Amino acid sequence: MKTLRTLLAAAAAALALAACGDETPAAPPAPQAMSADAVGHYCGMVLNDHAGPKGQIFVRGRAGPVWFSSIKQVFAYTMLPEEPKGLLAVYVNDMATAGADGAPDPAVWIDARQAYYVIEGGYIGGMGAEDAMPFSDQARAQDFARRHGGRVAAFSEVPERYVFAQ
Repeated sequence: MKTLRTLLAAAAAALALAACGDETPAAPPAPQAMSADAVGHYCGMVLNDHAGPKGQIFVRGRAGPVWFSSIKQVFAYTMLPEEPKGLLAVYVNDMATAGADGAPDPAVWIDARQAYYVIEGGYIGGMGAEDAMPFSDQARAQDFARRHGGRVAAFSEVPERYVFAQ
Protein backbone atom coordinates (compact mmCIF):
# COMPACT_ATOMS: atom_id res chain seq x y z
CA MET A 1 0.00 0.00 0.00
CA LYS A 2 2.87 2.35 0.84
CA THR A 3 4.39 1.72 -2.61
CA LEU A 4 1.07 2.55 -4.28
CA ARG A 5 0.82 5.84 -2.33
CA THR A 6 4.40 6.68 -3.24
CA LEU A 7 3.70 5.98 -6.92
CA LEU A 8 0.48 8.05 -6.82
CA ALA A 9 2.29 10.93 -5.10
CA ALA A 10 5.07 10.80 -7.70
CA ALA A 11 2.53 10.74 -10.53
CA ALA A 12 0.66 13.71 -9.03
CA ALA A 13 3.90 15.65 -8.72
CA ALA A 14 4.85 14.84 -12.31
CA LEU A 15 1.42 16.01 -13.53
CA ALA A 16 1.72 19.23 -11.55
CA LEU A 17 5.14 19.93 -13.06
CA ALA A 18 3.90 19.08 -16.55
CA ALA A 19 0.98 21.46 -16.11
CA CYS A 20 3.43 24.30 -15.40
CA GLY A 21 4.85 23.87 -18.89
CA ASP A 22 1.38 24.09 -20.46
CA GLU A 23 0.84 27.68 -19.37
CA THR A 24 -0.22 29.89 -22.21
CA PRO A 25 2.38 32.62 -22.73
CA ALA A 26 1.19 36.08 -21.78
CA ALA A 27 0.12 38.32 -24.62
CA PRO A 28 2.73 40.91 -25.52
CA PRO A 29 2.15 44.41 -24.19
CA ALA A 30 0.11 46.61 -26.50
CA PRO A 31 1.86 49.57 -28.12
CA GLN A 32 1.64 52.79 -26.16
CA ALA A 33 0.73 56.23 -27.39
CA MET A 34 3.76 58.45 -27.69
CA SER A 35 3.62 61.05 -24.93
CA ALA A 36 4.92 64.59 -25.35
CA ASP A 37 7.87 63.77 -23.10
CA ALA A 38 8.92 60.49 -24.79
CA VAL A 39 12.64 60.60 -25.61
CA GLY A 40 14.76 58.50 -27.92
CA HIS A 41 16.90 55.83 -26.27
CA TYR A 42 20.09 56.66 -28.16
CA CYS A 43 19.72 60.38 -28.84
CA GLY A 44 17.96 61.48 -25.64
CA MET A 45 15.86 63.91 -27.66
CA VAL A 46 12.08 64.41 -27.59
CA LEU A 47 10.52 62.19 -30.27
CA ASN A 48 7.90 64.73 -31.29
CA ASP A 49 10.72 66.99 -32.49
CA HIS A 50 11.65 64.49 -35.23
CA ALA A 51 9.97 63.58 -38.51
CA GLY A 52 9.56 60.05 -39.79
CA PRO A 53 8.45 56.79 -38.24
CA LYS A 54 9.37 55.91 -34.67
CA GLY A 55 9.75 52.69 -32.74
CA GLN A 56 9.07 51.28 -29.29
CA ILE A 57 10.38 48.11 -27.67
CA PHE A 58 9.08 46.46 -24.52
CA VAL A 59 11.76 44.72 -22.45
CA ARG A 60 11.12 42.14 -19.74
CA GLY A 61 11.34 43.79 -16.31
CA ARG A 62 10.71 47.33 -17.55
CA ALA A 63 7.27 48.94 -17.12
CA GLY A 64 7.19 51.20 -20.18
CA PRO A 65 8.61 51.00 -23.68
CA VAL A 66 12.06 52.02 -24.83
CA TRP A 67 11.51 54.72 -27.49
CA PHE A 68 13.42 55.25 -30.74
CA SER A 69 13.68 58.27 -33.04
CA SER A 70 14.35 56.20 -36.15
CA ILE A 71 13.74 52.71 -37.46
CA LYS A 72 17.45 51.93 -37.86
CA GLN A 73 17.78 52.52 -34.11
CA VAL A 74 15.10 49.87 -33.49
CA PHE A 75 17.15 47.38 -35.50
CA ALA A 76 20.37 48.42 -33.75
CA TYR A 77 18.81 47.78 -30.33
CA THR A 78 17.84 44.25 -31.37
CA MET A 79 21.29 43.54 -32.84
CA LEU A 80 23.75 45.05 -30.37
CA PRO A 81 25.07 42.46 -27.90
CA GLU A 82 25.11 44.92 -24.99
CA GLU A 83 21.37 45.67 -25.22
CA PRO A 84 18.79 43.57 -23.30
CA LYS A 85 17.57 40.42 -25.03
CA GLY A 86 14.31 39.83 -23.10
CA LEU A 87 12.23 41.60 -25.75
CA LEU A 88 8.49 41.22 -25.22
CA ALA A 89 7.29 43.30 -28.19
CA VAL A 90 8.77 45.48 -30.92
CA TYR A 91 6.55 48.07 -32.65
CA VAL A 92 7.09 50.61 -35.42
CA ASN A 93 4.84 53.22 -37.03
CA ASP A 94 3.05 51.97 -40.14
CA MET A 95 3.94 54.13 -43.14
CA ALA A 96 1.04 52.55 -45.06
CA THR A 97 -1.19 54.92 -43.06
CA ALA A 98 1.00 58.01 -43.52
CA GLY A 99 -0.75 61.23 -44.46
CA ALA A 100 -0.33 63.10 -47.73
CA ASP A 101 2.56 64.99 -46.14
CA GLY A 102 4.39 61.68 -45.55
CA ALA A 103 4.10 61.92 -41.77
CA PRO A 104 3.27 58.63 -40.02
CA ASP A 105 0.09 58.45 -37.96
CA PRO A 106 1.47 58.50 -34.40
CA ALA A 107 -1.41 56.30 -33.22
CA VAL A 108 -0.81 53.43 -35.68
CA TRP A 109 1.76 50.85 -34.55
CA ILE A 110 2.53 47.47 -36.11
CA ASP A 111 4.58 44.48 -35.00
CA ALA A 112 8.06 45.28 -36.31
CA ARG A 113 8.81 41.62 -36.97
CA GLN A 114 5.82 41.36 -39.32
CA ALA A 115 6.49 44.60 -41.23
CA TYR A 116 8.00 45.09 -44.68
CA TYR A 117 10.84 47.62 -44.84
CA VAL A 118 12.02 49.79 -47.68
CA ILE A 119 15.76 49.99 -47.17
CA GLU A 120 18.68 51.45 -49.11
CA GLY A 121 16.47 54.22 -50.47
CA GLY A 122 16.69 57.94 -50.23
CA TYR A 123 14.16 58.63 -47.49
CA ILE A 124 15.57 60.88 -44.76
CA GLY A 125 14.22 59.85 -41.36
CA GLY A 126 13.90 61.38 -37.93
CA MET A 127 17.61 61.71 -37.23
CA GLY A 128 18.42 63.48 -40.50
CA ALA A 129 19.87 60.37 -42.16
CA GLU A 130 18.59 57.72 -44.55
CA ASP A 131 16.21 55.42 -42.69
CA ALA A 132 14.15 52.28 -43.24
CA MET A 133 10.43 52.78 -43.92
CA PRO A 134 8.12 50.18 -42.28
CA PHE A 135 4.86 49.08 -43.92
CA SER A 136 2.17 46.63 -42.84
CA ASP A 137 1.32 45.97 -46.50
CA GLN A 138 3.96 44.53 -48.85
CA ALA A 139 2.37 46.05 -51.97
CA ARG A 140 2.48 49.54 -50.39
CA ALA A 141 6.14 48.98 -49.50
CA GLN A 142 6.94 47.92 -53.07
CA ASP A 143 5.12 50.97 -54.43
CA PHE A 144 7.09 53.24 -52.07
CA ALA A 145 10.37 51.62 -53.22
CA ARG A 146 9.44 52.14 -56.88
CA ARG A 147 8.73 55.82 -56.26
CA HIS A 148 11.58 56.63 -53.85
CA GLY A 149 14.25 54.02 -54.53
CA GLY A 150 15.44 51.19 -52.38
CA ARG A 151 14.29 47.62 -51.96
CA VAL A 152 11.79 45.78 -49.77
CA ALA A 153 13.03 43.47 -46.99
CA ALA A 154 11.43 41.55 -44.15
CA PHE A 155 12.62 42.22 -40.57
CA SER A 156 14.96 39.21 -40.59
CA GLU A 157 16.43 40.23 -43.97
CA VAL A 158 17.65 43.70 -42.96
CA PRO A 159 21.46 43.40 -42.92
CA GLU A 160 23.67 44.70 -40.13
CA ARG A 161 25.82 46.56 -42.66
CA TYR A 162 22.73 48.61 -43.60
CA VAL A 163 21.71 49.29 -39.98
CA PHE A 164 25.16 50.48 -38.91
CA ALA A 165 26.14 52.32 -42.11
CA GLN A 166 26.98 55.99 -41.56
